[in-house]
Amino acid sequence: MYYSYYGFKEPPFNLTPNSRFFFASNKHMEALDSLAYAINQRKGFIVITGEIGSGKTTVCRTLLNRLDKNTEVALITNTHLNSRDLLITLLEDLEIDFQGGGSKARLLAALNDYLIAQAQRDHNVVLIIDEAQNLKPNVLEEVRMLSNLETETEKLIQIILIGQPELKQKLSLSNLEQLRQRVAVYFHLSPLNFEETKEYVRYRLKIASGGDREYFTEEALREVYRFSNGVPRLINQICDFAFLTGYVNETETINGPTMQEVIVESPLQQFALMKKDHGEGDL
Repeated sequence: MYYSYYGFKEPPFNLTPNSRFFFASNKHMEALDSLAYAINQRKGFIVITGEIGSGKTTVCRTLLNRLDKNTEVALITNTHLNSRDLLITLLEDLEIDFQGGGSKARLLAALNDYLIAQAQRDHNVVLIIDEAQNLKPNVLEEVRMLSNLETETEKLIQIILIGQPELKQKLSLSNLEQLRQRVAVYFHLSPLNFEETKEYVRYRLKIASGGDREYFTEEALREVYRFSNGVPRLINQICDFAFLTGYVNETETINGPTMQEVIVESPLQQFALMKKDHGEGDL
């Protein structure tokens, strides 16, 4: 709606993760480099955590675009699965022929045969499980068992668990000790600081507009940071709402007072007030 009014070629603050808008902050680049290193060196288990909206999925999609053609990837996003369903999903994603009614042992044998064949072709196989904090402990233990598929010199499958901080808490359970010991790389993706938030906003605006026009005053950007605490998804939400409000009011530049009004009227702020009214505390 507001795109043509502000001269955007595409939405600058779309909530759908898009690797084209990947912002290479120090934190996000370190996460991306950690993933790439662990995959290329065939380290086995990698764990990436971060708060809701911190950019984990965008890092993951950027990684997928950077992997070479000799890397086969299975991406699982539905984590409300039992161990058998997860294994079947993995086989389907890798396009491995198997008998749907076969035993778990046969399913694992089909996977192992595939992994050995890929290793002989010098191909790497990566399993990425997003929202891994939803996996039950017994399913996580089954995932660990997949890492037993290996040769004398290297892992046949690299497993990346991506999730919210609850994932780290779940991995600390005593019955997941063996899995914890298998984790070769762990990285927590923290929010952006104020300077990074400003750079993030301007970076996305430059991609969307193709120019260097300043759409927000310094005071407005400070309000964006105060509202979002540097969480990319919240930055996107409030900036998108600010542009919609600016379009309705025919405002060319979003200043501090305007952004304050936008924050008060934003859906997230209204939901927060509703929760407080119902005695549920802060969002």
